[in-house]
Amino acid sequence: MTNYINNGNVQPGLFTSGEEPDSRELRSRSATMFCDGASSGNPGKSGIGVLISINDISLSDESKTCRLSEYIGNATNNVAEYSALIRGLEKVKSLGIETIDIYLDSELLVKQMNGIYKVKNKNLYSLWIRAKKLSANFKSCKITHVRREMNAEADSLARQAVKKGPDGIRSIDNRV
Repeated sequence: MTNYINNGNVQPGLFTSGEEPDSRELRSRSATMFCDGASSGNPGKSGIGVLISINDISLSDESKTCRLSEYIGNATNNVAEYSALIRGLEKVKSLGIETIDIYLDSELLVKQMNGIYKVKNKNLYSLWIRAKKLSANFKSCKITHVRREMNAEADSLARQAVKKGPDGIRSIDNRV
């Protein structure tokens, strides 16, 4: 049986039980995520930054945003970029998000995730596999390259994590 939903409203009479579900339960929860990794040296002290914005009108404005800023130890910049994507995907899935639009300023990572480039670096291959498996758990997962200035907040979160080091804050704002 196919259920038809028009603009988030349930078509009357579609459910025979007499209990029509709340239309919010039928809509796919969606979000936008910006990710970035930073490394002081390459390799060097590294951190990740993730900004998640939930697209849900039922949430208050402050509850729609989640920011992660985490120190990840000594790593290359590419490892930090993949680590940010993986950590972000894990967080988004834990929030019940089904549709995600992801923006990163790493052209290499975006092209690898979208199948345009092969992953030749053995150190990145396991991270790529993990990210591909996580991204497959969503109804829709779109990964797009953006210019660095469009990713400024995630970049700032990643740089803050590097500065704070291992004793720094793991999650600076996790209201969602």
